[in-house]
Amino acid sequence: MGAAEEFWDGQYRATTRVWSGLPNAVLADVVGPLAPGTALDLGCGEGGDALWLARRGWRVTAVDVAPTALARVAERAAEARVCALVRTEQHDLAATFPDGRYDLVSAQYLQSPLELPRERVLPAAAEAVAPGGLLLVVEHGSAAPWSWSQDARFPTPEELVAAMGLAEGEWEVERAGTPRREATGPAGEKAMVVDVVVAARRARA
Repeated sequence: MGAAEEFWDGQYRATTRVWSGLPNAVLADVVGPLAPGTALDLGCGEGGDALWLARRGWRVTAVDVAPTALARVAERAAEARVCALVRTEQHDLAATFPDGRYDLVSAQYLQSPLELPRERVLPAAAEAVAPGGLLLVVEHGSAAPWSWSQDARFPTPEELVAAMGLAEGEWEVERAGTPRREATGPAGEKAMVVDVVVAARRARA
């Protein structure tokens, strides 16, 4: 078991539920109007986004490093009767990346207190987008009071776009911004935080 798997699986095994089960708000806003296709959910956690997509007809590959999280995704997909639309794959993205190309590649808060080679992961996420497909990356742009990332430096939208390694002339950045939202902490506490959002569409072949 690698360090990332040990750390994140420990986080999930420590409690019966870590996340709300609801989709991330930016994902719902950006993807809601789109026709369903194939989706890759990187860092899927317990599957809130993956199940939301599957209920709308998307065929989802849900990826996480934590086996406990992936087991919960599969269990909840079965409960929601969408297990035929949700496939789970375990990957430590620092070492391996899922195969294939997808109409949607989503990376929601793919940040970690452990080392994560963004210079490899983000371009790999872009490469996994099919022609005409969408890459949606949402990252923390500020630290909530309860967050591990108090000393972190957060990227600007421009830096995030640059880190993706998008080939010139092959992509259109449809959204790049720093919206604010109210976040809820583990004890129910509230705080206003900033997100960094980039949505980029790959040109059709």
